[in-house]
Amino acid sequence: MFTRTIFSLFSITVLLLCSYSSNATDSSQQDKPGKVIIGYIFSPDAPLDTDLIAAEKLTHINYAFSRIEEGKLTEGFESDEQNYRQLQRLKARNPDLKILSSVGGWTWSDTFSDLAAEQESVQRFVQSAVEFVRRHQLDGLDIDWEYPGLPGAGNPFRAEDGQNFTFLLAQLRQALDKLEQKMNRPLLLTIASGGFGKYVEKAKLQDWHKYLDYINIMAYDYNFPADGAITGHHAGLYSHPMDSSRNSADNAVQQHLSVGVPAAKLVLGVPFYGRIWMQVNNDNHGMFQPGNASTLELGGGSYKNLRSQLTEKQGFVRHWDDVAKAPWLWHKGKKILISYEDPESLRHKSQYILQQNLAGVMFWQYHSDYQNTLLDSLYQHLRRPATVRAKTSD
Repeated sequence: MFTRTIFSLFSITVLLLCSYSSNATDSSQQDKPGKVIIGYIFSPDAPLDTDLIAAEKLTHINYAFSRIEEGKLTEGFESDEQNYRQLQRLKARNPDLKILSSVGGWTWSDTFSDLAAEQESVQRFVQSAVEFVRRHQLDGLDIDWEYPGLPGAGNPFRAEDGQNFTFLLAQLRQALDKLEQKMNRPLLLTIASGGFGKYVEKAKLQDWHKYLDYINIMAYDYNFPADGAITGHHAGLYSHPMDSSRNSADNAVQQHLSVGVPAAKLVLGVPFYGRIWMQVNNDNHGMFQPGNASTLELGGGSYKNLRSQLTEKQGFVRHWDDVAKAPWLWHKGKKILISYEDPESLRHKSQYILQQNLAGVMFWQYHSDYQNTLLDSLYQHLRRPATVRAKTSD
């Protein structure tokens, strides 16, 4: 009897300690949003200097792009072998960092429709993809098909693309599941998703998401400079009533949710670059006015260039749209309008991600940032402990 009593008291003590430890862990987790921050890294011309990559502020890197040649997955650029090795070294600074290869992209999506249409070609690709992941010791693949059922950059497409992509993803997931056992760690499968209604109509997102860890919504390029085009936000969180495109990040998210994609798999994409219009009408500081396509004489639209050369300099004035939650730059004398992303707009998008219980954020692309200004904004609101965020909030 005494022995049983002592054992019971011991058991209760252990349970109480376990409960306390569990509650402490839960409290710690609740203090951190814990959202993913996925950075696309694009380095077509030179080896990466990984000392310049803030690995501690990223959860995933999608290295862009690998391509498909003769039905097999292969490296896209001359320095890729070296760059994959360099990226792996970042795990010494952030052991939880995941490295994926992004396949395709706007330029190299021309092979997907034909590949996915035949079971034999799918199997050949899947086999090569498994070898690719193993050779580079990756944590998974990101399939960037732009776009199933649509031409994208003038690519072949079929009405059956959505269904064929379902089969391709199912085969990839099955093969990665087997490879997981050999590599003794989880392997991810994600896609880049179009952020506009026509894409969602053509897609089979309700079927695709079953095989995917994340769906990265490209919620940008909604208003694109062209001769005679109307200016607008190219990545507004919400659509302004005067924006004829009616596109926005929120619309894209809601469209994905409406077809059954779980919020926990959705990653909101943001651009680290702007879009530039020239010869714009003066009304409304150039916003929602006719304009023309820009040239590259301004140094390009990367946030690095905008911040270092143009933001509120040389006659540019920053304006804010409190409906779209988006900024723009306007030069009255030169009649130039630039739609872009900045820390304030990213704060609103981060809050939206938390409110909607999305998985997190992704951005294109890392080297367009200015001294990690935009990445810092995302990290502050989506990864730092709540007590730190409160002290450093914008």
